[in-house]
Amino acid sequence: MANSFGQLFRITTWGESHGGGVGVVIDGCPPRLALTEADIQPDLDRRRPGQSKIVSPRKESDTVQILSGTFKGKTLGTPISLWVRNEDARPEAYSEMATKFRPSHADYTYLAKFGIRNWQGGGRTSARETIGRVAAGAIAKKLLRERFGVEILGCVTQVQRIIAKVNPETVKFRDIESNIIRCPDPAAAAKMIRLIEKMRRAGDSVGGIVEGIARGVPPGWGEPVFDRLEADLAKAMLSLPASKGFDVGSGFDSILLTGRQHNDAFRMKGGKVRTVTNRSGGIQGGISNGETIYFRVAFKPVATVMHEQDTVDVHFHNTTLKGRGRHDPCVLPRAVPMVEAMTALVLVDHALRQKAQCGK
Repeated sequence: MANSFGQLFRITTWGESHGGGVGVVIDGCPPRLALTEADIQPDLDRRRPGQSKIVSPRKESDTVQILSGTFKGKTLGTPISLWVRNEDARPEAYSEMATKFRPSHADYTYLAKFGIRNWQGGGRTSARETIGRVAAGAIAKKLLRERFGVEILGCVTQVQRIIAKVNPETVKFRDIESNIIRCPDPAAAAKMIRLIEKMRRAGDSVGGIVEGIARGVPPGWGEPVFDRLEADLAKAMLSLPASKGFDVGSGFDSILLTGRQHNDAFRMKGGKVRTVTNRSGGIQGGISNGETIYFRVAFKPVATVMHEQDTVDVHFHNTTLKGRGRHDPCVLPRAVPMVEAMTALVLVDHALRQKAQCGK
């Protein structure tokens, strides 16, 4: 199984949803970075279940513990191991799933691949695996902020047909965190919350879009062929549970424009090469151009719904299954820190690769 991500700043996540805990090992983090659990915990608090009325009610503190890689509050340059204990696992809620495949989950495909599966909450396919990503991402965000001046943000911009107005150049963290849906447009946020509450009462779920933003990325990060910056971002985002689509800059909307309309004209400003518009989303030819990087990630409705649905059992007989357990009616509020984490992991890896190859 491919449980590792990154080249120079490399992470490996481990653990199952209803096992003893989950975690991550980070290899390649530079030495002498001030780091304690207090630097990591805030992002895990934003990801954890039970934080509001529109997410899963599973009660987990998601308290992180640094097991290795630091000394007297600074990184050593050696592997950093992080662990989060599972405190509120209830595998009995999934007993029926031991013999039946949940529609649109990884139950059948996992069994088809490995011939064995952990049916307790989905095991490695559970969104609980992302704890390791978010914890590692918190370290990457701090490194990017302190040593490269890069700011990473994520926010909800759409829930089903409700679309928010968000400017990636000016949106602020405090506005994103001002409500439980993590949408900086107050009017749209209120509508989104009402829709998600309606879906929860109906035993159903709903999807939408998270926008990722990186400000202050210097020109030159990324590669011109296989490891294009947007290609690595796309892989990172599409590796997240429930993600179904990715576009950067003008994305799919670019097909509505002509080449003349879409091109970002260059001008000198303050001694730097700048673009008048930013339809490229801060990336051209697979390499950052110094403008704000922004992209969108589409997340499907959560697969577990509290209604009886057709399925197949492990003996390959037709049957039915009704969703049980504790689930999110919408992944978006908790997906925001996940998108931020994966953005940071991609960018910090490319920052170190750029420094190693080009010396800057």
